Amino acid sequence: MQLAVHVAFNGNCRQAFEYYAKTFGARILMQLTYGEAPGGAGGSSAEMSNQIMHARLDIDGQYLMGADAPPGRYHASKGIMVTVSISDPERARRIFEALADKGNITMPFQETFWARGSGMCIDQFAIPWIVNCEKPMTIGNTAQAAA
Repeated sequence: MQLAVHVAFNGNCRQAFEYYAKTFGARILMQLTYGEAPGGAGGSSAEMSNQIMHARLDIDGQYLMGADAPPGRYHASKGIMVTVSISDPERARRIFEALADKGNITMPFQETFWARGSGMCIDQFAIPWIVNCEKPMTIGNTAQAAA
């Protein structure tokens, strides 16, 4: 089974996925526009024909998917964050700083009781992120992890 995240964009999905590919050293597997959809599924407006109907990014075998919302249907993400766990604290910090660039930091990247580094931001594309570099498991938290 593969679990993936799908995020909605307000007309800037293509730019976001190009930025994420660079930030994560990832590969865009697909970018299908509404205009390329079979059977006219993409609608008739010239504006929407160039917008992304489906994008898929491969980040180390995990997938981030996204699309541009049709006109009048975009809503900024609420109550959910895209989370990335990275074992190398320097790489985690670098990715956090890239995601936070031109965005809004809601928790600076810093050491915490659960992580060698953790931070939260809303990126320049209005997507909320948590970047986390967990500390190694200790005796006190292994029972909880096994549950």
